Amino acid sequence: MLKVDKLSAGYGNIQILWDVSLQVNKGEIVALIGGNGAGKSTLVRSITGLLGAYSGNIEFLDKKISGLEPYKIAELGLSHIPEGRRIFTEMSVRENLEMGAYPKNSWKNRKKTLSSVYEMFPRLKERERQLARTFSGGEQQMLAMGRGLMSLPKLCIIDEPSNGLAPKVVMEIFEIIKNMRAQGITILLIEQNVKQTLEISDRAYVLENGRIVMEGDCATCLASAHIKKAYLGL
Repeated sequence: MLKVDKLSAGYGNIQILWDVSLQVNKGEIVALIGGNGAGKSTLVRSITGLLGAYSGNIEFLDKKISGLEPYKIAELGLSHIPEGRRIFTEMSVRENLEMGAYPKNSWKNRKKTLSSVYEMFPRLKERERQLARTFSGGEQQMLAMGRGLMSLPKLCIIDEPSNGLAPKVVMEIFEIIKNMRAQGITILLIEQNVKQTLEISDRAYVLENGRIVMEGDCATCLASAHIKKAYLGL
């Protein structure tokens, strides 16, 4: 579904990514792991059209999306659930969700999609008129994920969903991600919670200093001495 081929990108004269290549196949959960400053955010901004590339190519559903406006990429069925949630704090839960249905086809189907989102996140239904700023961190993350689903995505990029959450809530978020895949949504999961991420993913890429340094199935990655030392503290 998604193919990134030899992508180099950065900000002005500061290059962050160097010939990054990866792919995500239909129905997969693919993990992208790496520490702070590895280039994960730059890669996401490039894929979603927020940042132009120096060189390389990005394809989604066999269509070149390099250079497309972000809203056009969203209309093709690629949704980004951002790091830090980025919800609209002074809007209600329902208003936040409806903002996610901005693409034309999604807006037409928003009532049906809203029912599905409320089924997945019952707490959002219970509090649909509540202001988003009154939510806990875990509830805000669920709202951000629900908003991402409102665009009827074929592929979701989920960026650091466990950041700042209690362990019990993190487990709940990871179960939701598995449920999303079971409903037919392909996922590129960007996380620093390496062990849990690899346990629910099919394949993984490791990004360090702007370069892919390892890729493979998750069992192989979990057994890797480098992964154990650098990310699991073993």
